[in-house]
Amino acid sequence: MKYYQELQEGLYDPNIFKAFFLAGGPGSGKSYVVRKTTGGLGLKIVNSDDVFERLLDKEGLSKLMPPEELEPREVERAKSKKLTAARQANYVEGRLGIIIDGTGKDFDKISGQARKLQGLGYDTYMIFVNTSIDMALERNVQRGERGGRTVPKAKTIKFWKDVQSNMGKFSQLFRRNFIIVDNNNTDDDVFADVSKQIRSLLRIKVSNTRAKNWMAMELAKKKR
Repeated sequence: MKYYQELQEGLYDPNIFKAFFLAGGPGSGKSYVVRKTTGGLGLKIVNSDDVFERLLDKEGLSKLMPPEELEPREVERAKSKKLTAARQANYVEGRLGIIIDGTGKDFDKISGQARKLQGLGYDTYMIFVNTSIDMALERNVQRGERGGRTVPKAKTIKFWKDVQSNMGKFSQLFRRNFIIVDNNNTDDDVFADVSKQIRSLLRIKVSNTRAKNWMAMELAKKKR
């Protein structure tokens, strides 16, 4: 019976069937926020930017994104998106808890992904990292100074405006599962509060019928 109980606890872990979307423009500090608020929760992070930067390093391409490297850079960007999609598909196949890291500039894309995951039984959430445009621009420059990948100023401003314009729609889409993080000034008290909100959501057991049926089938397989 101990083995059965261990299986049951694994299948009914609050992190499975939980999908968090991360939104915020370049320089918003999304990765930092994720580290401060979701560390130790076992959620799998899906981020094509990390893969893209590794590929740029491998090919000796500059993270300052010079225009003369556009063609080879886009080849690596396409590779990163393909690799990331495959990784996300593997996580979803196992119904693992995930954090999908993106800018949030494309509302239709995120709403489509959310509906697809909900159709599989996932509960979906959004962590919206909010900063002023001045702070976003400043952090973008600082990232380049530290050797990280930068985004051209004009594109940073456009992305910031696109993300801001979607805030209200995201709030309506995710409703009670919509968390806003003010990341203009990094304050541990702010992050502690956000971390509590996230952990509170994760403690709620999945009630979706599709999720329950999947867990029942998986438990039956384990018992054979």
